[in-house]
Amino acid sequence: MKIGLIGLGKMGYPLALNFRDNNIELAVYSKNSEKLRKLKEQDVNGFSEIDKFVLELSEPKVIWLMVPSGQAVDDIISELIPYLSNGDIIIDGGNSNYKDSVKRYEDLKKLGISFMDVGTSGGIEGARNGACLMIGGDKETYIYLENIFNRISGKSGFGFMGYSGAGHYVKMIHNAIEYGMMQAIGEGFQLLYESQYDMNLYEISKVWQKGSIISGLLMDTAAEALKKDGELSDIEGEISFSGEADWALEEAINLKVSIPVITSALFSRYKSKDKERFSEKILSAMRNEFGGHEILYKDKVEK
Repeated sequence: MKIGLIGLGKMGYPLALNFRDNNIELAVYSKNSEKLRKLKEQDVNGFSEIDKFVLELSEPKVIWLMVPSGQAVDDIISELIPYLSNGDIIIDGGNSNYKDSVKRYEDLKKLGISFMDVGTSGGIEGARNGACLMIGGDKETYIYLENIFNRISGKSGFGFMGYSGAGHYVKMIHNAIEYGMMQAIGEGFQLLYESQYDMNLYEISKVWQKGSIISGLLMDTAAEALKKDGELSDIEGEISFSGEADWALEEAINLKVSIPVITSALFSRYKSKDKERFSEKILSAMRNEFGGHEILYKDKVEK
């Protein structure tokens, strides 16, 4: 099976190399000639023309999208439709709203095209070496693609979440939980930073990385950030964020489910215009470490 990948951003590019390393035949479509050139040097074929890209794929055609949520997904689907036929498959591996995924599934089903929503977690490292995949859509299509999911997830972190929209729904909740966990880590380091002790925060994070009940990927990213700058002195405390926690809060209101920790974490990000709080600096640095998300420096130049 030779499948297609569209989107060479912070997750798409390492995912392409993940496919290659797992001996999955791949063709890539992008308008970014420099990234296509770099992939070519690493034995991944890329195309800047969509018709040639689609013709390169096996039947039925399987195309994995790693593009920003919202209109960008709809635009690329519209661009693809003239080249697709009954039985072909589109996978959205981005952070789309699950309601948008349900609509796309229903619209494409009328054309005989399958649509799978695949929430993808693990950050850049996961995309490169083994992603966590939360998969929604038709069970039959999932079974057809299961071997692909197995290989690029490192043979562990993947599963079928349910019918259309379920994959992105689970990813929405996953990211909302992430907000709460990161907020707690940030606030803890704020207390350490403000304490009466002259503490080395990097050394503390290293101790917490091993054997601690709060060890894990998020603590690892905090340690990496603190290793570079123990006081995060060059970082603004303004946290960039996407919409998943907002969507989760809307869902909680609709379902009348209390989520005070996640709500507080979301509102703290709204409040992060207070750029000098150490807790916000930690969160911003962590998001950059694990996901390559935007980080604001005091000189306004991303480093």
